[in-house]
Amino acid sequence: MSDTVIRARGLTKRYGKTMALDHVDLDIARGRIVGLIGPNGAGKTTALKAIMGLVGFDGELDVLGSNPRTQRHHLMQQLCFIADVAVLPPWLKVSRALDFVAGVHPHFVRERAENFLARTKISSKSKVCQLSKGMVTQLHLALVMGIDAKLLVLDEPTLGLDILYRQAFYEQILDDYFDEERTILVTTHQVEEIEKILTEALFIRDGSIVLNVQMDELGERFAEMRIAPEHVETARALNPIMERERFGEHVMLFENCDPAQLEPLGERRVPGLTDLFVARMKGSAK
Repeated sequence: MSDTVIRARGLTKRYGKTMALDHVDLDIARGRIVGLIGPNGAGKTTALKAIMGLVGFDGELDVLGSNPRTQRHHLMQQLCFIADVAVLPPWLKVSRALDFVAGVHPHFVRERAENFLARTKISSKSKVCQLSKGMVTQLHLALVMGIDAKLLVLDEPTLGLDILYRQAFYEQILDDYFDEERTILVTTHQVEEIEKILTEALFIRDGSIVLNVQMDELGERFAEMRIAPEHVETARALNPIMERERFGEHVMLFENCDPAQLEPLGERRVPGLTDLFVARMKGSAK
């Protein structure tokens, strides 16, 4: 089995004069949790639609060994999808939702889904319209848990949920779904929410990937420095990719800078994804 789950070369999609995806190259390996992070309109959802064969595109794209253009039926037997928008009919009972998925998906194990629902407050007799948005998300997750899928695609899955549901959602994904044989691709613009679960992050802006970084390499590639006042000009000469003042202190973000040059300038720490996101989206780093 190939370790590459998604491979794109020159992936391009235009809507009229708008370039939604601009010659994207991408490799996502098996057993990874990858965040595709960007502001609204950056191209995140278009990329997901291409991956799932829902939209035409130019360039090369291989997902789980299938061409989404011509082999979508086979692909969708190995892929699950959860979006922020409920797709289940409001009149549908929970038990009937299980019946439906069991009838259409060859890899659905009903017992797994029922075991997951048993740990929630969702009744099998309830209709979708009687459930809160958080409970609908749990129902979607239960259906996913019952499917032995190799790729889980999440498109802003916790949008509009309160913090307790958001935290529980990602904990359940990690505890009940993820393993070294499965891959998760999640899109969001809420960076801080998923930072701790990711193995790698892709930042997308104006249809282009502007950062591709392994989370365990952040500390080697980037440094956030609290610069002592007497060293501010020296630090600026090292071309920080972002600078700001915080409570009267100068904070600068550096990429691929010699640690020996940074050490005398102040206090160093590994930056968070939020700071990197701001730097990339402002276009201050190429």
